[in-house]
Amino acid sequence: MKEAMFYEKKDNNIRCLLCPHKCLIPDDKRGICGVRENRKGVLYSLIYGEASSITPDPIEKKPLYHFYPGSTALSLGTIGCNFRCMHCQNYSISQAKYGDYPLERITPEEIISKAKKYNCKGIAWTYNEPTIWYEFTYDASKIAKEKNLYTIYVTNGYINEEPLKKIAKYLDAMNIDVKAFKDEFYKNVCSGSLEPVLKTVETAKKLGIHVELTYLVILGYNDDEKEIKDFCGWVKNKVGCETPVHFSRFYPHYKMGDVAPTPMETMLKAYGIAKKELDYVYLGNVTHGEYENTYCQKCKTLLIERHNFFVEKYNLEDSKCPSCGKRIPVKV
Repeated sequence: MKEAMFYEKKDNNIRCLLCPHKCLIPDDKRGICGVRENRKGVLYSLIYGEASSITPDPIEKKPLYHFYPGSTALSLGTIGCNFRCMHCQNYSISQAKYGDYPLERITPEEIISKAKKYNCKGIAWTYNEPTIWYEFTYDASKIAKEKNLYTIYVTNGYINEEPLKKIAKYLDAMNIDVKAFKDEFYKNVCSGSLEPVLKTVETAKKLGIHVELTYLVILGYNDDEKEIKDFCGWVKNKVGCETPVHFSRFYPHYKMGDVAPTPMETMLKAYGIAKKELDYVYLGNVTHGEYENTYCQKCKTLLIERHNFFVEKYNLEDSKCPSCGKRIPVKV
């Protein structure tokens, strides 16, 4: 255990200030994430240095397509989440209770050693929500930066502004899920709300963090053409048309096992709507490989060819298109 950051005492309870839930936690109880506990007026993280998953992954799997393409990130997760998504792919860890799931003890220094051992260029906090692992990800990310490793959050974006600003100088990139563009979806499907997520996206961009967005398209839930158009308009106006957007195809999971896989026709409609507003749009969980590739927006030259999360061809020269010289927003 480690004392948590970002909380205040409120009468006989504790108010956690890490995420927008701002849980009011009585003594001997935990917040909605299940891993932050009030013990006699002190808030503790129960999962500091406790990992459920540790493995090298291609950066494209996060997905991040414009951030060190072709590199490998040591990817780590723990248990718990501040959402209750009915369609969670990793519910076995995100909804696990502390003490019921086997966890591996690891120190920040051991993470760095593992990253070097597997020739990883960086660290990715992923699989479950990294925000609730804040104290550990903060300490380990700080050391990672000292050792010239990049750091990534793969996140639902449900974090308050102060903690985000504090970790920002040790956080290079974020893939942020915008799960829908209606608050009703967040309330009914995720037990959260939309506005704090949008604020996180905008704040991260202003802080100089590399941002890519993922929108999981679910038939009958968030696939309305107007909703997709509104989302794309917000991206263009608030964080820039050069921000990469990944539309991911839904497959039945967890409590939404009775919902049909999203038809390819629906995915292509979302893609077409987005391409009218945004420069870099990708489709995930589909078999059509061309929607993984990066093309020059000016002359349409194929710049990065991908297949199953791996880069097959890299055709950029100093982050510029070799055919027309247009600068491409890809960090290398």
